[in-house]
Amino acid sequence: MDARSADISPDTLPEVLPDLPQEPSGWRSARGTPSLAGMFGSVQTAKQGSFWRKLLAFLGPGYLVAVGYMDPGNWATSLAGGSKFGYALLFVALLSNVMAIVLQSLCTRLGVGSGRDLAQACRDSFPRWASLPLWLSAEIAITATDLAEVIGTAIGLNLLFHIPLEIGVVITAADVFLILALQAFGFRWIEAFVVTMLGVIAACFAVQIAMADPNWGAVVRGFAPTTDILRNREMLYLALGILGATVMPHNLYLHSGLVQTRGYGEGIGEKREAIKLANIDSAIALCLALIINASILILAAATYHRAGRTDVAELDQAHAFLAPLLGSTLAPTLFAIALLCCGLNSTITATLSGQIVMEGFLNWRIAPWLRRMVTRGIAIVPAVVVTIWAGGKATGQLLILSQVVLSLQLPFAVVPLVMFTASRAKMGPFVAPRWLTVFAALTAALIIALNAKLVWDVM
Repeated sequence: MDARSADISPDTLPEVLPDLPQEPSGWRSARGTPSLAGMFGSVQTAKQGSFWRKLLAFLGPGYLVAVGYMDPGNWATSLAGGSKFGYALLFVALLSNVMAIVLQSLCTRLGVGSGRDLAQACRDSFPRWASLPLWLSAEIAITATDLAEVIGTAIGLNLLFHIPLEIGVVITAADVFLILALQAFGFRWIEAFVVTMLGVIAACFAVQIAMADPNWGAVVRGFAPTTDILRNREMLYLALGILGATVMPHNLYLHSGLVQTRGYGEGIGEKREAIKLANIDSAIALCLALIINASILILAAATYHRAGRTDVAELDQAHAFLAPLLGSTLAPTLFAIALLCCGLNSTITATLSGQIVMEGFLNWRIAPWLRRMVTRGIAIVPAVVVTIWAGGKATGQLLILSQVVLSLQLPFAVVPLVMFTASRAKMGPFVAPRWLTVFAALTAALIIALNAKLVWDVM
């Protein structure tokens, strides 16, 4: 029997009690059935052996989370930043990645330390009149994320196979069969698929950057902070766009649930080690996300900016300019393949986060395929209507709208996360250190302020 689900009696195993965390009294209700119950504790971890063997068992969830940091909205901001200002905004991409690592570390601490994902923690902490609006906010954020995925995948299909956008949008509904097939084999297969797609994306950009031959000295200098960002209003706006689109609300729910797919045990020492290893996993994965996002910006700087095309922001526009600038038809093809892989990856993470949110807030479980069809259906309708009515150029505006919606929902996920992990009454021995709480609170405040400014500017 899995140590995490075993019924340990104080009368029969008194010697185990000193290492078992007692349920903190700060929660309004006791822990319920975990989300993603079929995957809960399904990946076995190494109790003995080397550090690397233990870490290997924890590698995976971070890569699913990293997918959210390279969605089509991030592509658009990185393309715009690179084409307009060259390599200068690479520092902003680095800073945003550090901020993301901090917040995602709180997710692993909450999931492992409290045994609850963020949705369950909200349900067990707040009265129903407060938790239900939070659930609705999370669902809106997931739908907005799905809308961006629909658009990105449809553009990828259009660029690769010349499928009309409105038809490509409808085709994206078929991705539910991919989810079902992967879930039937187990959670490790889902992680393997995501990592493979990330590898393809990274390889595509590596080839494109090699063809573009960027100025590597300028690339290195781009990672250093510059006061030009504060002096140049347009540069500041794009910097805010990169920072503001960093943390996706659904990623916080997703990560706090995915870390519980590991069978790490119930002891305090086991949980502390699980938190450490899960944080290493997410840090490595988010560094990969930084490499890919920086690659998009570097590619734009080495091609569009160098050629004097400083107004490239649309995905299809970026694709069309690559061939004449690099003198090869391979580069735009690789660009389209990477975009399509990104859409497929995001499909998986949106499905899982949707399940975690619904099961965590409402304790309501429905078939994953039904949940997926409902969410994707809601996202497809506006995408089909807009592409038929206004054409392909309107998809860029719809993409911006999805990012604005995500920005509006962000505080409703970030603030509870910082509150819960800072509470000793709720977290017990796994409460976040004071320095981490302060750093996370400042990070959250900055991201929320930047998102608010973006929303204001767009409106």
